[in-house]
Amino acid sequence: MTTTQFTMRLDSELKTAIEDEARRQDLSASQIATRAIRSHLDAQVARRQMIEEAITEADKGVLISGEAMTAWIESWDTDNELPVPTPDIGV
Repeated sequence: MTTTQFTMRLDSELKTAIEDEARRQDLSASQIATRAIRSHLDAQVARRQMIEEAITEADKGVLISGEAMTAWIESWDTDNELPVPTPDIGV
């Protein structure tokens, strides 16, 4: 893959953190920054895709009730943690 130069301004704390991480991983600061940017952009694409899929399901009227979601969330970190809820409205 060909690369191109991209210049950006960073606060000194972030620059130091990138350089420290680069030393720990025996990589260049540029490689660390590139990986971080790529990871962020990949996460944003995945987030948008999940939102689009959720909207498509909602447009079909297939939804999970607030009660089911609340029960699931309230079960987190308990001895009786519930499974991820499935649609219970419009199915």
